[in-house]
Amino acid sequence: MTSKTDTSMTIRMNKDVKQQAQQIFTDLGMDMTTAVNVFLRQAIRYRGFPFDVTLDAPNEVTLTAMENAVNGRDIYGPFDSVEALMEDLNAQN
Repeated sequence: MTSKTDTSMTIRMNKDVKQQAQQIFTDLGMDMTTAVNVFLRQAIRYRGFPFDVTLDAPNEVTLTAMENAVNGRDIYGPFDSVEALMEDLNAQN
């Protein structure tokens, strides 16, 4: 049922993405229109995306390890066995 304040929207998307999403929403008991409206209402509520939108970027620990590897600092291994690794780890304490 539409009201006088309803409007329509046309979007383009990949056919497979649409079919997969429709199946998920059907399994959840809703149609695509309802799902999009849920998303938009949540975006309004959160004043942004209702989930994290991030680039795949290394965290600080990984960045430090990468920098150390490039500069030859704090490099351990390779180890020929688990025992050799454990011996080295225990020696670090």
